[in-house]
Amino acid sequence: MNTQYQDFYEKLWAYYETHGRHDLLWRQPEPNGSFISYKIMVSEIMLQQTQVSRVGPKYTEFLVRFPTVRSLAEAPLGDVLRVWQGLGYNRRAKFLWQAAQKVVNDFDSVLPNTEVDLVSLPGIGRNTAGAILAYAFNKPAVFIETNIRTVYIHHFFADKQGIDDKDLIPHIERTLDTDQPRVFYWALMDYGTYLKQEKGNLNKLSKSYVKQSKFHGSKRQVRGAVIRLLSQNSLTYADLLNAIQDERLDIILNDLLAEGLIAKSGESYVL
Repeated sequence: MNTQYQDFYEKLWAYYETHGRHDLLWRQPEPNGSFISYKIMVSEIMLQQTQVSRVGPKYTEFLVRFPTVRSLAEAPLGDVLRVWQGLGYNRRAKFLWQAAQKVVNDFDSVLPNTEVDLVSLPGIGRNTAGAILAYAFNKPAVFIETNIRTVYIHHFFADKQGIDDKDLIPHIERTLDTDQPRVFYWALMDYGTYLKQEKGNLNKLSKSYVKQSKFHGSKRQVRGAVIRLLSQNSLTYADLLNAIQDERLDIILNDLLAEGLIAKSGESYVL
């Protein structure tokens, strides 16, 4: 083993042993030691573009309301969006709901355990599929997200610019612990979070880096406000305009209608 890989392993496991986030709810096994794939799918969709601290309470609330993939699939979308409030990116809630329906209808209510089948589910790309394979099924899938990218850039590409994810993959494949991929990726996630705090955003060195747009004043903020208001009551256009007072409201309402996130009932907008 070369010194780079040796240093990688030493730093990774030392950090995880001392500072690993072993208490995260989605890392807790069932009494028999297994992991329920549906719960892992919920956590992975929630964790997309959302901080761990915000996901924890919502994860618990969501699973109390929708404890099984069938209960989620059979729920009205409006109920799903109401529980989702506070996480943002409401399209993720719809994708998760649609994914649950496809699991029920096409996979006999059992989340599939292959990449090909997982990426056929709405809202699940290759990296989310890889995470589900590792965390739910303990399969040695190769996937990349921001924390993982941070670790490999720090250890193997710190002096480079414009790093392509395809250049990281051989290092992930070589270092992946195929005996315990679940724990290996937990360690990567925690170590990557630490490196972000200590070294700054190394993802800026990646070709995949896209600066997140500001939330305040964005269409995303207005979309969220519409969903939040409608989660409490049905409202007319005049009601919404009075509450939001944004010149983009018409466009945003039409977008939300087209996406199926809201609907119209007479003169009122509803979830």
